[in-house]
Amino acid sequence: MKILAIETSCDETGLALLEVSGGLRAPRFNVLKSLVASQIKVHQPFGGVVPNLAKREHLKNLPVLYKKMFGAEGGAAEKKLWKQIDFITVTVGPGLEPALWTGIEFAKKLSREKKKPLVGANHLEGHLYSFLLPAAGEKKSARKSPFGNGSKNATVKNIFPSTALIVSGGHTIILNVDSFSKWKHLGETRDDAAGEAFDKVARLLDLPYPGGPEVERLARVGDPHAINFPRPMLHDKNFDFSFSGLKTAVLYYLRDEKFEKLPKAKQDELRKNVSASFQEAALDVLVKKTLKAARQTGARSIILCGGVAANKALRARLGKEAKKIGAAFLVPSFIYNLDNAAMIGAAGAVAYWRKKKYPIRANGSLGI
Repeated sequence: MKILAIETSCDETGLALLEVSGGLRAPRFNVLKSLVASQIKVHQPFGGVVPNLAKREHLKNLPVLYKKMFGAEGGAAEKKLWKQIDFITVTVGPGLEPALWTGIEFAKKLSREKKKPLVGANHLEGHLYSFLLPAAGEKKSARKSPFGNGSKNATVKNIFPSTALIVSGGHTIILNVDSFSKWKHLGETRDDAAGEAFDKVARLLDLPYPGGPEVERLARVGDPHAINFPRPMLHDKNFDFSFSGLKTAVLYYLRDEKFEKLPKAKQDELRKNVSASFQEAALDVLVKKTLKAARQTGARSIILCGGVAANKALRARLGKEAKKIGAAFLVPSFIYNLDNAAMIGAAGAVAYWRKKKYPIRANGSLGI
C-alpha cells in the first residue's frame, strides 16, 4: 500500500511518499520520497514562528514540493504515480491552525481531483511512530529490524509495554504504550514544553533562532556544573513536568550577573556555562522522570521522539540509562525528529489500520 503524506502543522512544509505493509501486528514502512521546505530564514528576524507567515509560506511551498515529487502537472510521470497511491493522509492537529488548514485544503483538493480517500493524521502520533521509519540511507533489503534506529535486537514482539517520551517545542509528554494502538497518558508539562524552554533561554542569551540547537551547541563547550539551576518537579511522585521556573531561574541569574553590561568575552563565556548548566538541569528532569515511569510500568523499551529528541546529549543519556535497566532504546533517525511528512505517513497508516477517523479539520489543541 502506498500513501501520500502532507505535513504543515508549524513551520516545515512536508510531502512524503511511503510504502507500508504489515498492519498493526508488524508495521513496516519504506520511505520512497520525503521532501521538506524549511521556513527558518522567514521566521528568524522575529525570533519565533509567526502563524500567518507560516501559512503564507506553506501556500507557496506546497505546489513546489508537489512538482518535485510528481513532475509536471498532467504529465505521464504524475499520472503513473497517482495510479500507485492508495490514499492521502494529512496532519489535522495539533499545531498552528492557520498552517494546518493550508495542508488540509491542499489534501482535500487532491483527494477530489484524484479520487483518493483522505485520512486525518495526529501529529503527535507521527512523532510516536517515527522510530519505525528506516534510518537515513538504509536500503530496504539490508534492514535487520523494523525500526529505524536504536536497539538492534528489538522487534515488535518484545518492545511492549514501552515508556515513550514525546519532547518538542510544543509538548512534553510521557506515555505508557501497550501496543501500536493502545497507550495511557502518564504525565505532561504543566506550563512550558522542554523545547519551548530551550528557545526562551536562547532568546535570553541573544542567540539566533532556532534557539534550541544553539543552546545545545554551546552546552558542548560549557561547564554543566557551573551553575546549580533548579530541577522543577524532579522529586514529585507524579510524571508531570514544569520548565517555566527553570527558564525564570536563568532570567534572574543573567539579571544578577548584569549579563547585558558585561564585556563581549565575558558574555561569550557566560553563554557557554549557562547553556550547559540549563541543559543539564532540563535533561536531568527528562531522563529521571522517564526512567521512573519505565521502572514503575515494567517497560521493556523506551521510545524517545519529537524535535528535542535530536539533542545528542539527551539521546546519549537516555540511551545509556535504558541499557542499565535492560530496556531497548528506540529513537528515530535524526532526519525524522523534526517535523516531516514521512512520520505523518506512518501516523496515517496506523490510523487507517486502527480505523481511527480524525475529522478533516484543523484542531490546534488535538491531544494524544
